[in-house]
Amino acid sequence: MRDFSDEIKGLRARIGEAEDYLHIEDHRRVRPQLETEASRPDLWDDADLARKVTGELSSVIADIELYEDLDQRLADATTLAEMAREEGDESFEPEITTALADLGRELSDLELRSLFTGDYDDHDAVCAVQSGEGGADAQDWAEMLLRMYLRWASERGFATELEEVTAGSEAGISSATFIVKGRYAHGLLRAEKGTHRLVRISPFNAQGKRQTAFAALDVVPLIEEDNSEIVIEDKDLRVDTYRASGAGGQHINKTDSAIRLTHLPTGIVVSCQNQRSQHQNKDRAMQVLKAKLADVARQERQAEMDGLRGEKQRVGFGTQIRSYVMHPYQMVKDLRSGYEVGNVASVLDGELTPFMEAYLRWERAGADPAGVDVD
Repeated sequence: MRDFSDEIKGLRARIGEAEDYLHIEDHRRVRPQLETEASRPDLWDDADLARKVTGELSSVIADIELYEDLDQRLADATTLAEMAREEGDESFEPEITTALADLGRELSDLELRSLFTGDYDDHDAVCAVQSGEGGADAQDWAEMLLRMYLRWASERGFATELEEVTAGSEAGISSATFIVKGRYAHGLLRAEKGTHRLVRISPFNAQGKRQTAFAALDVVPLIEEDNSEIVIEDKDLRVDTYRASGAGGQHINKTDSAIRLTHLPTGIVVSCQNQRSQHQNKDRAMQVLKAKLADVARQERQAEMDGLRGEKQRVGFGTQIRSYVMHPYQMVKDLRSGYEVGNVASVLDGELTPFMEAYLRWERAGADPAGVDVD
């Protein structure tokens, strides 16, 4: 009869670590309070508060039940292994092996949660794609990135809302704003924030030459509740209305329902065109603007602590975080973590989670950027 004691000991230690990074003790303490709050008859008089309370309760219960399920399954496998060893019955060995292997795989997936260290990692994410240097190729590349992130979100089970798309002057798109909704959406997507470089034979070049193009992804957490720190005065805001250009609600292309907000002190511009009315577009644009201003404030605080200027970089040569090379060879390489794959098509189809995990592990390890650029 095989000795499973070392495997069981290792899994028990990993489940103990999960109890810590899942904050099980804290969850058990707050659960009764949340259940009491969620059962209030007047809770839904304030829809925003109700969503916050029920969402938090749902997350707390899910984490507790997940931890308890893993703990109980390990206990069952341990009991079965002890019984089989005492009786010398090898017929249970395949069942025990499978149970422990399944627990190991599930814990490996779960351990990604231990990498989330940011204050807003569990929030939804506001994402903005912006074309950079490279002309028509850059605009086409921006559209490819938008498709890549929407496919990734869909495959992961996250909901998405496409708020605004500005068509490119030659091809593709100039910019787009979208929201990804799901637990830890921001924690994952912040690994993608930065300039992305594409190298390929340009479909826009009559001579069939290789072209390098750049586009950037900006990511900030979406904070649903009002943030008292973010005060936007009317004098600091320019509001423009225009006719939406894409598919959307019933007013699209009939009325000037799209909204563009410009925050004059910072120059931040936010547009929204896909809600059903001008009022809803403005509300959503204000929410996104507040999220961006909150992120600016956080960056300024961090820059002050680090003694950095925190200047915004251009979207071009020397600023990329990742290179996607389609010619003369196939490779996608992250220039921070060093993680790379040779199947470019799979990455462009949304296979991004391994890059995100590699970045988070690199970030936690405090490693230096991993190596040279790829041509």
